[in-house]
Amino acid sequence: MLAEKKIFNTIPGELDPSWVVSYLNTDQFTSGHVRVLRNKVKTSDKVLSSLLNLAPKTFVSYTKDISKIKIDTKEHILLLISLLKHGSEVFGSEENFSNWLDRKNVFLDNRKPISFLNTISGIRIINDRLIAIEYGDNV
Repeated sequence: MLAEKKIFNTIPGELDPSWVVSYLNTDQFTSGHVRVLRNKVKTSDKVLSSLLNLAPKTFVSYTKDISKIKIDTKEHILLLISLLKHGSEVFGSEENFSNWLDRKNVFLDNRKPISFLNTISGIRIINDRLIAIEYGDNV
């Protein structure tokens, strides 16, 4: 658990693409990153695996062995962890952010923010909403 806390603290709340590329190229990504995501997201493995475009069984296997995980999936996991960190800071807690992710949002065409998280561009859209909220925009 201490290693997972260290992983979570290592990942910035807002990621620069050069940081992500550098991080992935230095082989720092471990199964601990998958466990961090799994522990921080207040949802089922089925939902998490669908966000990552994986079968649930494959996602669960990555919590123990990342030898077959593709680099784009690693990037997706890093960005989700970063978004969770940023969202928790904006909303004051992981629970408040999780609740916001699961509610329809008028600024997102009445879609739930979580429905955007299955792509890198969708993660960026939600991160942009968080930045807008930080600067006083409506939730």
